[in-house]
Amino acid sequence: MKSSKLDKASVTAIKNCMGVKKNEKILIITDENKREIGYSLYRNALKLGNQALFVEMKSGKVNGEEPPKEIANLMKIFDVVFCPTTKSLTHTKARREASANGVRVATFPGITNEVMIRGMNADYEKITELSIKLKKILDKGKFIRITSKLGTDLSFSIDGRKAIASKGLFHKKGESGNLPTGETFLAPVEGSANGVFVVDGSMAGFGLIKNSKKTAGEAGLKIIVEGGYATRISGNVVAKKLNVLLNQFGIKARNIAEFGIGTNDKAKLSGVLLEDEKVLGTIHIALGNNLSMGGSIDVPIHLDGVVKNPTVFLDNKLLMENGKLLI
Repeated sequence: MKSSKLDKASVTAIKNCMGVKKNEKILIITDENKREIGYSLYRNALKLGNQALFVEMKSGKVNGEEPPKEIANLMKIFDVVFCPTTKSLTHTKARREASANGVRVATFPGITNEVMIRGMNADYEKITELSIKLKKILDKGKFIRITSKLGTDLSFSIDGRKAIASKGLFHKKGESGNLPTGETFLAPVEGSANGVFVVDGSMAGFGLIKNSKKTAGEAGLKIIVEGGYATRISGNVVAKKLNVLLNQFGIKARNIAEFGIGTNDKAKLSGVLLEDEKVLGTIHIALGNNLSMGGSIDVPIHLDGVVKNPTVFLDNKLLMENGKLLI
């Protein structure tokens, strides 16, 4: 049978990104919505000569929700785990425990065929180089301020925090990240974030943010931050739904959990957060769980919001200007 573009993307994920060896065992975890991608990974793993297990579960309700305990247990006993699922397993105890066991895990939250094909055609050597360069810069920093023309003005401490370069090449024991990927991110110090950020790209669980106005305070999703928490959310129709969702999990769901910078020049805003947060020229701020990046907030939700064309100051020096990285 002739290989499809999806097959080629799956082979790239297995061979190049995860560096799977012939003697390694592969687990694919998927759900009813992402079955085609999951089965493509499974079929191509078998073609490449690997032992593989394909497991389908019911799709989760929110990003960061734990999988069934049977699946969490399975994740610990394979060499490599692929998770093409509707909702993210990235920030779950199951994923963290598998990684701690030395398992290499690739998560594909919300993946579509188009995003898989486009994203796996990126130059991951180039993405890795830029992501690691950014990590080294952020690791030395203490304070971040982000502004944008639509009204973002958010500041927080990163003192003592180590950045993570999600570089798309996960070849060492315990390494994990999204595929497709391309970002460098960290957890702001809890309680230190203050100001406002305007999500005008996309919001996890809600897709692309539609803007009818282009002036500050009237566009996008406006999130007021006080003492490290998103205290008020207003703006377009997404605001009410986001408030309802966060309220199910209490105040911890409003924690400013992550600051990330996209490093993938092939990614584009598609409404799939997995791809959107990787777009070069954007930053993202997440709410909720930050355990996976060295923080202390444990809550079963993690939602990212993408800000387009931001200006970023690191210790009062320009790191990015209107979406252009200055490194």
